[in-house]
Amino acid sequence: MAQKTRRIIDGDGHIFEDSEGIRSFLPPEWKEASIGNMFGYWPPFGSHLFFALNKVPEGAFKDPGFDGWVEFLDTQGFDATVLYPSAFLHFGRIPDLNLALGVAKAYNNWLHQAYLSRDSRFKGMAMIPLQDPKAAALELRRAVTELGMCGAMLTGVGHKGELGTQEFWPVYEEADRLGCSLALHAGTHAGLGLDHMNIFAGSNALGHPLAVSIGFTSMLLNGVFDKFPNARYAFLEAGVGWFLMTLERTTRSFGAFPPLDPDKQYLQLAPGENVADYVRRHAKEGRIVVGVEGGEPDLAHAVRSMGKEAFMYSSDFPHEATKETIGEEIGELLSNEELTEDDRDAILYRNAELFYGFNLVPAKS
Repeated sequence: MAQKTRRIIDGDGHIFEDSEGIRSFLPPEWKEASIGNMFGYWPPFGSHLFFALNKVPEGAFKDPGFDGWVEFLDTQGFDATVLYPSAFLHFGRIPDLNLALGVAKAYNNWLHQAYLSRDSRFKGMAMIPLQDPKAAALELRRAVTELGMCGAMLTGVGHKGELGTQEFWPVYEEADRLGCSLALHAGTHAGLGLDHMNIFAGSNALGHPLAVSIGFTSMLLNGVFDKFPNARYAFLEAGVGWFLMTLERTTRSFGAFPPLDPDKQYLQLAPGENVADYVRRHAKEGRIVVGVEGGEPDLAHAVRSMGKEAFMYSSDFPHEATKETIGEEIGELLSNEELTEDDRDAILYRNAELFYGFNLVPAKS
């Protein structure tokens, strides 16, 4: 278990959505509408991948609610957690634009009321409707300026287009103006070539890193990080393996096949710089960060390669990560002799504090 005197920010925790609580924030005129039909407010697209005969880790996927989350923070000694949705990780697949915006607003209001306003250790990332980027930009501003959220979640799969292309620039422009955070968090695995994989462990293992790799590569090669330098970008719940693989492959491919770019609209490298150097530079400046859970066998190598600034601790509680496994993973990170004390502090709290843009209270004694 984590020591009480050590500062820890959980960069990626999850809530289970309260359907009735969210419903209470929907427009009153929607009461007569058949919202979601039998499926609630979250689309089932891709859910067939989750239908399998699996053993679930004991204690996993149980809704702790507000009180259970408070107990978890107290027990683990966490100073703060940044909350993301669960069912709404599929949010990008809602095709009705009005529904997507209305549900996003309702979710954000509910999260603020149910968690953020009740304990300052809870921080929030807003849900925004990337199905309508201009509306998403407006909701991002409202969530940050009125609800005090750190920024917004980007869905990796479901919406039209690639995250690096111009249709999504209204979101990045607003994040740039606000100086806030955007985090790509994969959730649904449909459409990634996994639709007929018969063993769920396989689609689960590959779905998140594939979705995050695709979004990251699109944003990277389209120059998003330089075009909107006041925003900060995270890539969550896929470990470090995808990151190292994607950097290796894009460095090689961009060097071999640089796009013909007379208008300089794509990725622009500094003289003598390659893609990995470029990402390393942005990570050291606090603008790109990757979520890790602490027990990744290649974490120390990734830190040596990309710098300690590139990674932040993420619990994933209360999904398949349990109180026991989280304690074990933090213990592995703390006992990893290939990491320095400065590396550990950067991963456990400093990078998340910088990325999300809040300050911790003094460490507990």
